[in-house]
Amino acid sequence: MKKTLLGLLGVALFASCAENKSEDLNLHITGDIKGLKQGKLIIQKLKDTSFIVVDTIVFNGKSNFELSMNLDSPEMIYLFLDRGQTNSIDNNLMVFAEPGNLTINTTLERFFADAKITGSKNQELFEQYKNITANFTSQQLTLIQKEIYAKKANNTVLIDSITKAKESVLKRKYLYAINFALTQKNYEISPYIALAEVYDVRTKFLDTIHKSMTPKVAQSKYGKMLTKFVDSRKKEEANLLPEQQ
Repeated sequence: MKKTLLGLLGVALFASCAENKSEDLNLHITGDIKGLKQGKLIIQKLKDTSFIVVDTIVFNGKSNFELSMNLDSPEMIYLFLDRGQTNSIDNNLMVFAEPGNLTINTTLERFFADAKITGSKNQELFEQYKNITANFTSQQLTLIQKEIYAKKANNTVLIDSITKAKESVLKRKYLYAINFALTQKNYEISPYIALAEVYDVRTKFLDTIHKSMTPKVAQSKYGKMLTKFVDSRKKEEANLLPEQQ
């Protein structure tokens, strides 16, 4: 009788632990990679300066997938598609995930380009940001190409003109990123943009973004990271000699 009771308690405890563990997995991802029959999908998170593997999905005949994981707050996750024998540079996908239900549908042929992601407001905002900044990047690449030709021709006047144009595009790109972060202060994308895109701007701009965050965003992973980063920058600047500032 005693052994039976202990056994039942053990089963109950195991079930309780399993239930609690399931409850901790607050992000549920479903998706489909059309055309994929064989391969692996590796889900990673960035911890400090290293990527850690959260989960690995092995495909064997079916292109759809499903997984659950835990997020303390919205953050970027990184999907790497291991195609096996198929060579491709289109293997990586960044997704700004947040607790809830997330859907990722794409294709084997264009894993990144065809990706359609729903269920995350931060991801939606991240895509808006990328669409605009892609224009700045295109302008920068065009100017770099012109600069190469100008240097070959030793055209110093044109080189100076291109240099000023590059500085103007970079300035507009940074100003857009700062304004975007301030506009989206209610979402975790705000401190992420500050840390990932404009971390090297003057501290006063970062501090403005930092102070604009809502309490919820300030307590998120990227919110805490931005607070720590701004505080560190302020301390460094306070220790500089007047002529170094």
